[in-house]
Amino acid sequence: MCLIGLKVQRWPDRAVLQDTGTNGSESWLDSACCPIGRISRERVKSQTMHSEPSQQQSVLGDRQALWILLGGMLGMMVAMGIGRFAFTPILPLMQRDLGMSNTVAGWLAGLNYVGYLAGAILCTVCPRLLRCRFFTASILVLSIVSTFAMGLTTAVAWWGVLRLVGGVASAVLFIVISAEVTESLLRSRRSRWSGALYGGIGLGIAFSGLLVPLLDAFGDWALAWIGMGGSALVLAMIGLALGRRRGQVGSAAAEYDLRLSGIKGLWLLSAAYFFEGLGYVVSATFLVAIVALTPGLDALAPYSWVAVGLAAVPSTFFWPYLARKVGHQRALLAAYILQASGILASIWADTVIEVLFVAVSFGGTFLGIVALTLAEGSRRLPGDGRRAAAFLTACFGIGQVLGPIIAGMLADRRDGFAIPLALAAACVAAGAICILVDRRFLQPSF
Repeated sequence: MCLIGLKVQRWPDRAVLQDTGTNGSESWLDSACCPIGRISRERVKSQTMHSEPSQQQSVLGDRQALWILLGGMLGMMVAMGIGRFAFTPILPLMQRDLGMSNTVAGWLAGLNYVGYLAGAILCTVCPRLLRCRFFTASILVLSIVSTFAMGLTTAVAWWGVLRLVGGVASAVLFIVISAEVTESLLRSRRSRWSGALYGGIGLGIAFSGLLVPLLDAFGDWALAWIGMGGSALVLAMIGLALGRRRGQVGSAAAEYDLRLSGIKGLWLLSAAYFFEGLGYVVSATFLVAIVALTPGLDALAPYSWVAVGLAAVPSTFFWPYLARKVGHQRALLAAYILQASGILASIWADTVIEVLFVAVSFGGTFLGIVALTLAEGSRRLPGDGRRAAAFLTACFGIGQVLGPIIAGMLADRRDGFAIPLALAAACVAAGAICILVDRRFLQPSF
């Protein structure tokens, strides 16, 4: 039995009990007669002593993970939002000032995606390069220079070379940033933040859509390219300052087994991603030009790209959230269907509301599809996320190469984009079918 309200005063040869009330300190009798209570109090005391440092470490971990995430988002703005997608809002200016045809525009876009495909294959075959700081730094410089230099020449051949180099840089930076930020967040136990990384692409798209009209007002198409290159340099410097890593991101590069048997679980997923690349790229390349050709909506054209970017940012949160609720398969299927509907609607869109739907349905789905596909690929190849990302990106890149070339040629021959857009919608629908029949998705338990 434990006595409550008694305090023990020790004397040389005896103990004296004194009444102290229920607020007294721990008694000798408590310690002697109630060892369980004593152990519990010691445990509470120990937890109290260590809780404050743990909370401080958690706050520090949150801050560090947040800086890494913000740095990665700025990197995505540079590599993808500007390096890859700035061509779309600048294209109508080049067609206006230089008389560029849709065929030439399609080939330039196709060369950019050839470079993107080459970069993805390079990352698949030589994964050790992804750990080389000099290599990745050089690629970042190439991305910025290839954007800036587009405004310094009017030679189509040089444009092709610059877009090709920019495509290689975009693919490598996309894979490196995705892998390193995701790994850092995973080690920090903030993996649910990783979807926000791809929001940097949407921010870059919106940023270019806002900045290009301003640059055009002070100059022309050339100033737009130069201004976007300068902006990329500033954003890259800020991103490097914010996202510099404290400590090693991971162990030394692993040796990858490049046999096809290792990726057999990705075949249907990669087929769907190929069709997505083939279909979505038509809107990604020509959306602003299509809106600019619509009577009464030419002034809205650059801001349709802003709408795409603003819709893309929250989509990187929404689609992963939906996937956690209904499963990756259902979420991907919904995204594919919505995007196909938007591409099909762009054939007849001739009002502000219809164009807004086209822009939002496109911007609100394509990054979600990217995020969910790469996450699913990493799940199917556990511990080999770089390889899954590189293989899927390569399949995506093949579709991107073909899409703008075919669409540009058809648009010139048919004097419009109705047929290219219908084919693009059909390709995205084919991707949805691949997702539907893929049985390797985990089914959610409700």
